[in-house]
Amino acid sequence: MIVKTNEYKVDNMEIKTAQHDVQTTFLRGAVGQTVSGLIWLASAAIGTWGTERQAILVLVLGGMFIFPLTQLGLRLLGRPAGLPAGHPMNALAMQVAFMLPLNMLLVGAAALYNINWFYPAFMLIVGTHYLPFIFLYGMWEFGVLAALLIFGGVGIAMLFPDSFTLGGWVTAILLLLFAVFVQFSSRIPRQ
Repeated sequence: MIVKTNEYKVDNMEIKTAQHDVQTTFLRGAVGQTVSGLIWLASAAIGTWGTERQAILVLVLGGMFIFPLTQLGLRLLGRPAGLPAGHPMNALAMQVAFMLPLNMLLVGAAALYNINWFYPAFMLIVGTHYLPFIFLYGMWEFGVLAALLIFGGVGIAMLFPDSFTLGGWVTAILLLLFAVFVQFSSRIPRQ
């Protein structure tokens, strides 16, 4: 049975094939995690040497540009900037993308209660945001990243309630290390 959705033909596409497409297109998430890690790094640095307000703005506003910057990075590497129209994983990717902005209300509530919970709360929602990536990419590594962010955020909030930027630095380092790990451990065919 051949199903045609938009311009992408799916001939009983298996989940593993669709996941491989996501891994190949997005370099196992390495470019997106690099972009995210750099935004977190900039925010943590500004939170350390600037103001809390500036740090929050950098992370929130910078976060809005993660996907466009990831697409730009992929294009600069000579790769396609996204999955073909009609690919079966596009709908899931779109749903996952909307999880973060909708959950930012929780980050705001946590930060209003204790400004030092801004980064830990953000870590928690970013970690839960990565849980569906396990299926989307077909990569267990996203489960490890999600767990580190979720438990790291809770741990930092509980053990270091007076530290504003610790969660920002930890997240930046985790995201950048993850990007390096998945890129160098990948066996993705180069297009």
